[in-house]
Amino acid sequence: MTQLCARVSFVMQRKWRVTLIVCVGVFMSSLDLFIVNIAFPAIEADFGGTSLAALSWVLNAYAIVFAALLVPSGRWADAYGRKRVFLIGLGIFVLASAICAIAPSVEILVAARVLQAVGGAFMLPTSLGLMLPEFEPEKRAAAVGIWAATGGAAAAAGPPLGGLLVELDWRLVFLVNVPVGIAGLILGARTLAERREQGARRPDVAGAIAFMVAIAALVLAIVKGEEWGWASAATIGLLAGSALLLAAIWRRSLAHHSPIVDPSMLRSRQFSLALAGSALFFAGFGAMLLSGVLFLTGVWHEDVLTAGLMLAPGPLMAAVFSVPSARIAARVGFRIPGVFGTTLFSLAAVWWMARIGDSPAYASEFLPGMLLGGIGVGFTIPILTGAGAASLPPERFATGIAVITMGRQVGLALGVAILVAALGDAASSVADFEGAWWIMLAGGVSAAAALAGLGPAVAPSALPEPEAQPA
Repeated sequence: MTQLCARVSFVMQRKWRVTLIVCVGVFMSSLDLFIVNIAFPAIEADFGGTSLAALSWVLNAYAIVFAALLVPSGRWADAYGRKRVFLIGLGIFVLASAICAIAPSVEILVAARVLQAVGGAFMLPTSLGLMLPEFEPEKRAAAVGIWAATGGAAAAAGPPLGGLLVELDWRLVFLVNVPVGIAGLILGARTLAERREQGARRPDVAGAIAFMVAIAALVLAIVKGEEWGWASAATIGLLAGSALLLAAIWRRSLAHHSPIVDPSMLRSRQFSLALAGSALFFAGFGAMLLSGVLFLTGVWHEDVLTAGLMLAPGPLMAAVFSVPSARIAARVGFRIPGVFGTTLFSLAAVWWMARIGDSPAYASEFLPGMLLGGIGVGFTIPILTGAGAASLPPERFATGIAVITMGRQVGLALGVAILVAALGDAASSVADFEGAWWIMLAGGVSAAAALAGLGPAVAPSALPEPEAQPA
């Protein structure tokens, strides 16, 4: 493998070698979001007796830790070296993937997913910082497009690839990361240049930990609320504790030199709307992803491979329509494509509420909603990212993207938690899934309301080139 990696490194131009390496990390961390959903029924069957509420932490633990560490890890990378942090993150991700693949229990699987999230959070913010300096300033917008399209490719590949792997063994869903990640580590050590910022500030680690605890408490209260009772001391205590912690984090952020979310960013109306839209939209998106798998396997009783193929048109549409969305936004502003995308996403939920039945009718009932939802996702995601970035000065671009992505992950965790609370342990008929589509509809409509307030697109400024330093 070392010789093969060396040959690849020699043949490709340096900027494309760097692009390939960082996109490997982005692809793997994005793929896991879509591929793990497909594995849910198989994991549940393997760990017999595990409730959907317990299993949901396989998704939510990853989302919460990933969200909390995105901004701090970007600042660690600025201070200690982006190459170093990226490779450490990739190594952690590969190790955690191997542990996921051999996990003997749900508890160990969730713990390994937490470790995987740490690796993913180290990789994502550093990837653009390593990639952009390799391109001329006038070509960096195209480089960002390649970086963003990698996530779309992972989304499109996730359902069918996940279905195929799960047919063999659900553990392959995690094991597939290992050889790919090792190849990325070898190429990265040989190719990437170390880059860091002089005088970079230490991140607020205590704030990040408090944020994890606050969101985890909120998610736990939602997931267990029905079982414990919404008026029980445990539920109310978790909700109150989460609210108090979030208030304390906000107060700390006002005074800290390097907070989790810089309050000055939120003074930008456009950035605040993009952040709110991200959290709201991805709550509906998270509910759609998991409910689609559970519906096809639990109500229509499709096998996992067939379910993966049935879901694939949605992510494929998302990948196809993300580029037109960005181009339309450059011409007419963010509002129109953003509201259009979120409206289509909402209509997908309405379609399923009105048309889908207990008996399989894929082409006439499920597929139209999947296509509508996929096109809506394709139009919406670039708007959320673009509007957030365009509202900030160039030197805040990377941090702004990290905060927007943090909002996405929090939304995903909350969407999955609300879905689990709505479904309960018995989800075997269309009536059981009406709550899932209401969550999806609420996320789409509320995100549309947020994006309706967006202003015009801002011409992109030249992104700063970090100073290269010896490793």
